[in-house]
Amino acid sequence: MTVVVNGVPKELADGTTVAELLAVLELPSSGRGVAVARNGDVVLRSDWDGTRVAGGDRIEILHAVQGG
Repeated sequence: MTVVVNGVPKELADGTTVAELLAVLELPSSGRGVAVARNGDVVLRSDWDGTRVAGGDRIEILHAVQGG
């Protein structure tokens, strides 16, 4: 299935969860500093394992990065 992640189409296996998507993108598994929205709705970190993405979904991921 195809979803759009931060404006870029991405192919994922059917049934992929938000947590699995973050792992594919190599983002921290702890979720610290990461926020996810699916079709404009924020997905709570506690729901990442149970929230499946569907073909055509628009996923926005914000990842806080320290720097100076």
